[in-house]
Amino acid sequence: MIRLLSIWLVALLLLSSCRSTRKIQTAISRKDSTHIAVIDTSIEKADSSIVIGETLAKLRASNIDFTTFSAKINVDYQGANGKKYDVNANLRMYKDSVIWISITAIFGIEGLRAIITPDSVRILNKQDKVYTARSVSYLQEVTALPLDMRSLQDILIGNPVFLDSNIVSYTRYENGNVSLLSIGEWFKNLLTLNASSRIDNSKLDDVDRNRSRTCNLSYTGYEEKKNGQVFSTRRRITVAEKSKLDIKLDFKSYEFNETLSFPFSVPKNYKIED
Repeated sequence: MIRLLSIWLVALLLLSSCRSTRKIQTAISRKDSTHIAVIDTSIEKADSSIVIGETLAKLRASNIDFTTFSAKINVDYQGANGKKYDVNANLRMYKDSVIWISITAIFGIEGLRAIITPDSVRILNKQDKVYTARSVSYLQEVTALPLDMRSLQDILIGNPVFLDSNIVSYTRYENGNVSLLSIGEWFKNLLTLNASSRIDNSKLDDVDRNRSRTCNLSYTGYEEKKNGQVFSTRRRITVAEKSKLDIKLDFKSYEFNETLSFPFSVPKNYKIED
């Protein structure tokens, strides 16, 4: 069940945690990371580091900040077996403290409830009546990613992840969009921003040539709340490694900075999984 949760959080929202024997054909070797290419005739003579720095500053300024966040999400996905699934997820977060998730399927029956803190993951499998408790480091083990509370929050809230400061190229398009290509320890990230410096698309490829982990995320349906917070209500994710996973996330409702509760109790008749 912890693996299921990690897939929901990471594979469902970002990356697959399974292994593959195929190699990434488009992986960039680390030796290329010293090259900076600015593909924009209007700034060919400008200091590329200044242009990239200004773009990153705009991106940071558009990052979503919050104290609490809650959302109801419709999740449609097609798994490796070709079957399509439709579930609903209730999400609640208290920044840097708690991530609470409840997943329901047909007829509104809750099948899974989980609560994640900076140092633990606890899961109630309500279908099989099993309770599981692990260290948060287990998420890192099953996904082979440096996940922590901050990165999980960014994945769920819609902030950029795995964007390294080592930017190797910058491209500006006629429609006002810009792309930044970074190479980090884990991923090559081609991040495209719209004219408002919001994320339009993120293409991630594993830098490990022995893996073929890749993911494409698109962000649309941006809305602005009365408090000025801008949020993407529609996410489309395609994940591929050993198999392919297609996901649609539609945020039906969401709220920032309201008082939230995080109910989680273990019934006495539940089996405790070692």
